Amino acid sequence: MKWNKILPLLLAAALLSACAPKTPAPTAVPDPTPSALPTLSATPAPTDFFHTRVAMLKGPTGLGAAKLMEDSAGGENPEYPYSFETYADPTQAVAALTKGEVDIAALPTNLASTLYHKLDGGIRLLALNTYGVLYILERGDSIHTMADLRGKTIHAYGQGANPEFVLNYLLEQNGLDPKADVDLRWYGTTDEVTALMAEGEEGSVCMLPVPAAAGLLMKKDGFRSVLDLTQEWEDSGASGVLTMGCLVARTAFIEEYPQEVETFLEQYEASISYMSDPGNLTEAAALAEKWEIVPKAAVAQQAIPDANLCFVTGRDMLDGIQGYYQVLFQADPASIGGSIPDGAFYYGLS
Repeated sequence: MKWNKILPLLLAAALLSACAPKTPAPTAVPDPTPSALPTLSATPAPTDFFHTRVAMLKGPTGLGAAKLMEDSAGGENPEYPYSFETYADPTQAVAALTKGEVDIAALPTNLASTLYHKLDGGIRLLALNTYGVLYILERGDSIHTMADLRGKTIHAYGQGANPEFVLNYLLEQNGLDPKADVDLRWYGTTDEVTALMAEGEEGSVCMLPVPAAAGLLMKKDGFRSVLDLTQEWEDSGASGVLTMGCLVARTAFIEEYPQEVETFLEQYEASISYMSDPGNLTEAAALAEKWEIVPKAAVAQQAIPDANLCFVTGRDMLDGIQGYYQVLFQADPASIGGSIPDGAFYYGLS
């Protein structure tokens, strides 16, 4: 075949090839990114599963939660879906609740009542978690009864909260005027009281809660625990149970997430049982230090047996705390927000 005939055919083939539709080359399609599951937190949670935000307090009110904090693995365990904040000052926990930054919080019992009134029922009492934890300590051997406090200077922590109201009530029950017969000196932290007492002279007296009381006894020779105010409360014939700590939740949270609340209470009860079991004392003390509830495990080990951890809900909770609130109300209505809480305050009764 001659080239003058072949060349036109080759050119035609080339033109057809250029005009033919091209099949696009396959491209890699990225795997779709699943949207994050909603959380119960207003702020980003560490993981993408439901979280309940919990505020705990350093000291006895927070001790029972240390095992649950360990189980939650810092918010990374979906079987224990909780993110914890730990506060030294109860007013910080109150602020977080009021702003909606946490859902559940441990609080002093009188402060729980006050907040209930302030928020017009915006929180409810879930459980009692700590009975009495207050002790009178002395460097010396002159105090054996409440009456022996007459004329003494008492260094203490807890003004405006349960410690002040309990001490004043017990002094009065034993014939002493808190303003005239004793010199009460209040400090902002238990550390201030402990430091002062460690340098104190013979006859120095203080009122401290555990674990601070245990820490002082370990730190300084010559001190002894002379009065257990829980026992003094019982001996005085006061109604109700001396109850220092409790657990509350935002009412809106309870209504929106009832099952999450129930699950939390079950797991929290298990945590308290673990922490208060004498067979777990060494491990429980280590957890208390790890999660910064107590500064040192050695102090926690001494304090936990005297911390009177409890878990009381429902009708037993109402029966246990109403009498105590009555005593506080009679002493100073402002101590519990102006009035004794009504039945709507108590979770699990309606």
